[in-house]
Amino acid sequence: MQAIWKGTISFGLVTIPIKVYSATEERNISFRQVHEADGGRIRYKRVCEVDGEEVPYSDIGKAYELPDGRLVVLTNEDFGELPLPTAKSIEVLEFVPAEQIDPLYFSKAYYLAADGVGAKPYVLLRDALTKTGQCALVKVAIRTRETLALLREKDGALVLQTMLWPDEVRDSGFAVPDDSVSIRSQEVGMAESYISTLTAEFDPARYSSDYREALEKLVQAKAAGLPMPDTDTDDGETAEVVDLVAALRASVDAAKKRREAAAAGDASDLSDDAAGDGAATAKTGTKSAASSRTTTRKKPTQQTAKPASEPAAKSAAKTTKSEPKKRAAKKSA
Repeated sequence: MQAIWKGTISFGLVTIPIKVYSATEERNISFRQVHEADGGRIRYKRVCEVDGEEVPYSDIGKAYELPDGRLVVLTNEDFGELPLPTAKSIEVLEFVPAEQIDPLYFSKAYYLAADGVGAKPYVLLRDALTKTGQCALVKVAIRTRETLALLREKDGALVLQTMLWPDEVRDSGFAVPDDSVSIRSQEVGMAESYISTLTAEFDPARYSSDYREALEKLVQAKAAGLPMPDTDTDDGETAEVVDLVAALRASVDAAKKRREAAAAGDASDLSDDAAGDGAATAKTGTKSAASSRTTTRKKPTQQTAKPASEPAAKSAAKTTKSEPKKRAAKKSA
């Protein structure tokens, strides 16, 4: 894995050399734009609107557009003169409890790995954060963009969680329902009952993208020239909810049934595993059991062979019925 950033963590008078690696990766299926008529790829060209010429990527610069439409062109020299002390160093601002930071501020996660002689101070900072239950609020510049970030410990490694600036988080006032909306205590109680029914420990391994899996199967089927896989369709029509208590009660019942079915399935898997283990350890009677299973499997084959002999049986029956007629014809002759 290639590091995307290399620098240091300034922890008081202690400097920790580190490398930064992306902690996440998108698993979305990417597509190419094509011409539907012949499947040809669609290509884009960077063309200057002034002279109409195609511009190579090396000649493309950056410009800020003013409200009146004018463009202020900025060169690499202009960016180099800007003060950016966090370009190569992660600056610790203060230490805060993680629960005080709303997850709305979080952007992207990175793993920090000790570089060279940084292993010992790396472990020092990690253990100190763990024992105090604090996280380090830092500033860092990744790809020329300075951002707030949270430095915390996870599974023995330091994680850098970049954050949005406060002015980048929109106010939620427009989404708050009107004060005139009232909810009965019985409705709240049923909602709490539904929540308690589905309460569980978070296990990310239990979840997957059904859409992505179906899309992968669709692509594989088309590539192999096979029929399209069947998918469950939803007409999107839902009944209007009139009685919230009745709807929540039905939701609780459905959730309980799903839980019971899942528990029954787990118990069945456990019993199957136990039966398999018992069969593996049994040494006596194994051959006779296998012979019995083999004999049982042959019966369906004999039964399926009967329909194949029906035409022959009908032919024999016709021959038997025609024998008296042939004899009578000989006597009359």
